[in-house]
Amino acid sequence: MRSPSPERAVSRTRDFDAAGIPRAYLRPLQDQGLLVRMGRSLYQLADAEWSESHSLAEAARAVPHGVICLLSALRFHELTTQLPHQVWMLIGHKKWAPENPPVSLRIIRATGDALTAGVERHMIEKVEVPITNPAKTVADCFKYRSQVGLDVAIEALRDCLRSRRATVDDLWRFAAVDRVQNVMRPYTEATV
Repeated sequence: MRSPSPERAVSRTRDFDAAGIPRAYLRPLQDQGLLVRMGRSLYQLADAEWSESHSLAEAARAVPHGVICLLSALRFHELTTQLPHQVWMLIGHKKWAPENPPVSLRIIRATGDALTAGVERHMIEKVEVPITNPAKTVADCFKYRSQVGLDVAIEALRDCLRSRRATVDDLWRFAAVDRVQNVMRPYTEATV
């Protein structure tokens, strides 16, 4: 029996099909300790090296229509001192969320531009992971300040402007998308 060779660190069963590895091999490979089942239809090589952002790659594979956002995006962009114990994901209002994902998820629902604007695609462990850009992430923190905390939103705004990860114009554009211009205005003026 040959060993698995999917291109990604976290792979779905269809990735094994595309690589020409029959699904019947997956269970024996798990029994031999070569493959680890991360969740429903999600597998990983047992000796795969994990990056700091490994959980983001797992979440992106578990919820392909989701976008990494809020605390998880802040951490990815190094705009916070917070260490989220869940992966925060933005998904469509009527989209499904997995019941038993391989990582702990915090699901946030959105529609329209609030869901699609400001999304960048990053490669993490050979998995394309959609993540909100720094300006959109800061605006989202103000929009969802009751869930992340106003102090986190203010810290993210301050760090984003100081590190020049986004301009004030970028922040205003995404504040308009999230309809939080009036909330962000005094904090932005105090920071600039």
